[in-house]
Amino acid sequence: MQCPTDHSLTEALMARIAVPVDAASRARASLHVLDWLVCARTACSDPARQPFAQLYNASAQAGLSLFGPDRPGEAELMLDGVLGSLLEMDDVHRAAVLHPGPVVVPAALLAVRQGPVSAEALLDAIVVGYEIMIRIGRGMGRSHYQFWHPTSTLGAFGAAAAVGRLRGLDQASLVWALGNAGTRSGGLWQLRHEPVPSKALHTALAARDGWLAAMLAERGFAGPRHILDGPQGLLAATATDADPDHMLAGADDWLIHEVSFKPWPACRHAHPAIDALLALGQLPPPEHVQRIEVETYQAAVDFCDRIEPTTPAQARFSIQHALAAAMLYGRPCLAQYQPDCIDDARVAAFRSRIKVGSCAELDSAFPNHYGARLRLYLADGSVQEARITDAWGDPENPLQTEDLVAKCADLLGHAGLAPATIDELVTMTLGLAEDVPLQDWMAAMARIVA
Repeated sequence: MQCPTDHSLTEALMARIAVPVDAASRARASLHVLDWLVCARTACSDPARQPFAQLYNASAQAGLSLFGPDRPGEAELMLDGVLGSLLEMDDVHRAAVLHPGPVVVPAALLAVRQGPVSAEALLDAIVVGYEIMIRIGRGMGRSHYQFWHPTSTLGAFGAAAAVGRLRGLDQASLVWALGNAGTRSGGLWQLRHEPVPSKALHTALAARDGWLAAMLAERGFAGPRHILDGPQGLLAATATDADPDHMLAGADDWLIHEVSFKPWPACRHAHPAIDALLALGQLPPPEHVQRIEVETYQAAVDFCDRIEPTTPAQARFSIQHALAAAMLYGRPCLAQYQPDCIDDARVAAFRSRIKVGSCAELDSAFPNHYGARLRLYLADGSVQEARITDAWGDPENPLQTEDLVAKCADLLGHAGLAPATIDELVTMTLGLAEDVPLQDWMAAMARIVA
């Protein structure tokens, strides 16, 4: 791939976002701030958080470090980057196959603490950060996803764009920021083959590196203009079927409106099968089900065909566990991904009766559509079947605002917050798009979520 002689792909991307953000997109961004905040606050009790909290001793006894009494820094940003993805309930863009929230939002909030800005400026920056991360992601092609975790490899671009917007960087400095964000890009999928929590480290490093790249660019530290399209740039190194034109292609609106919210505490690739099971309505008694067969796209099989998970992290990447627990205990919830449920003999036995395979039709629709077909084979010889083309939370099948608020109430209730406190958190956060001053919101969050 040859470097063009005039503008780089990064410069062309920057030109696309040099426009005002509309009020509707700011309101959408406030929903994503709420979603990240709730996921992160609920994850404060997850054991995988503890090594980070111990390493960053000042935050060890706190909840979310960004709302603590001291001015946070790079180390605390790492902790907040981890928290947003631990429960596997973070937002997701299908075509880009990445999770913007746990990268862009913590980086933007740290930049807010480093200089007074308005709520409007914060939400604008989040919209821009999502835009850059998604645009690059949707043009990387399927070859990149085979080995690389796009939230990690591309997240720093989104974080750098958001922080750069908040810091008032000019176009040349923004290009430098993205250049240095990309030059350290990485994040291999080997972690999913082993019982480790390293996936959350990917989001933390992407948030930190994007923030750092923008802060250095503000101080005149130049970055490579052709980090994306150069002969030794990201596309040449990691994406044999990349489509730069798709990164620049027009859209009817800011791409944050295409981002999906996740209702279930599991890898997004497990959601279509979950939704198909729930679409059957009144389920038969578990003892009447001889077996379940699931057809889905190949990536879902690669990531979530796991009959014997042994840890909560593995269970979140198991279609078999999700369906077995739902058959036995109802709609998915956090309790179904705790050790007691994972080790439950009834759940384990039911998991062994669930077969997961790929379907060419559904695979050809991926990543623009995440679908699944599910069949229940019953003891009386009958078969119940359901098909899902788009998972709940996707643009074609969206979570409404009230659904997202219900998700927040469930998670924060699980975390021990009182209903009145939950209501205040939701109202204040969604109010960022209206007239709630940013400093008032941050003061309230310091009291509510610590």
